[in-house]
Amino acid sequence: MWWRSASFILDRNDNLLQNMTETTIQNPNPSNQISAYYQTRAAHHGVVTSDWLAQAQAAIGADQSSDPDTALKSGGSEKTFSVIEEFNSLRKQPDLAEAVAAIRALASVIRSSEANTIAELQSELKSASDCLKSWDTTSISLTAGCDLFMRYITRTSAFEYEDFNSAKSRFLERAEKFGEISYKARKIIAMLGQDFIFNGCTILVHGFSRVVLEILKTAAESRKIFRVLCTEGRPDRTGLRFANELAKLNVPVKLLIDSAVAYSMDEVDMVFVGADGVVESGGIINMMGTYQIALVAKTMDKPVYVAAESYKFARLYPLDQKDMVPAVRPIDFGVPIPSKVEVETSARDYTPPQYLTLLFTDLGVLTPSVVSDELIQLYL
Repeated sequence: MWWRSASFILDRNDNLLQNMTETTIQNPNPSNQISAYYQTRAAHHGVVTSDWLAQAQAAIGADQSSDPDTALKSGGSEKTFSVIEEFNSLRKQPDLAEAVAAIRALASVIRSSEANTIAELQSELKSASDCLKSWDTTSISLTAGCDLFMRYITRTSAFEYEDFNSAKSRFLERAEKFGEISYKARKIIAMLGQDFIFNGCTILVHGFSRVVLEILKTAAESRKIFRVLCTEGRPDRTGLRFANELAKLNVPVKLLIDSAVAYSMDEVDMVFVGADGVVESGGIINMMGTYQIALVAKTMDKPVYVAAESYKFARLYPLDQKDMVPAVRPIDFGVPIPSKVEVETSARDYTPPQYLTLLFTDLGVLTPSVVSDELIQLYL
């Protein structure tokens, strides 16, 4: 069961970009204490412990000192554009997804480029894209967003233009269009997803997903009556933040400790979760605890709906929970932990497609089995 939205249709008749030489770039985000993705979440989701936030802020501070190849340089009155500086500036906006910030930063690369040929411009974009992806190798949406951006803007007839300035203008036009499409993805998904919410239903949510919040907000504005059960979302307690946002919308909300999911599942009509990434199998990589919630929901015959933008579609195929680049975050248990005790710091898990019902995306409403077809169309 799936149908297509009119948005985000790639031009299948354009020429493909030729493969370019890989450029080795140092990681401008060297912190190994906490994944950069969770630094951003800590800054945007203020409901965290003081120790957690202190570590996140310390790591964010380290980000500002990037390597010589990506830093903003000044020689007299001359300044060199830095894609990392632009990206860090954009990602501070709470409502702007990290991948969209990267897409807009790449568009700025075109705008500020002093290249004189198409080949030079392509090389600059490739280097900037690689630099952004290396900023946080654990962020699936950041890598996928950069890859899709490169595929989208270079699939154009701009190569045929004899005038370089005209070709550059075409590149910039497509870059800005892609950025706008990506930014509007959340609204498109909200319109599709709210149709599945019916009056009197109870919805279970896990973690803080801005696209899930947009779906519930749209449903509430449509005067639908429903209630929401929010998991606490340890260790960063993103569920508290989500519950606060729902309370502002006057949506009845109940907060659960994470271990109360099975106990409360018989009250639930459907489960809504976001995703850090959607993989080739149709499964998702998301906040730790998503997998066990999906297992319980499947056992009790409750539908599990995933809300994810298409720039989170990644060319990954994890075989098990450990077959992923680890993303770590600090854990605060509130009491001292002996040094001999090992603490699991993984921040996310993999949910196989057989435990998911539908994916709400800006491409339309998809079954997990359709994801691989969409990935082929997006990347080829």
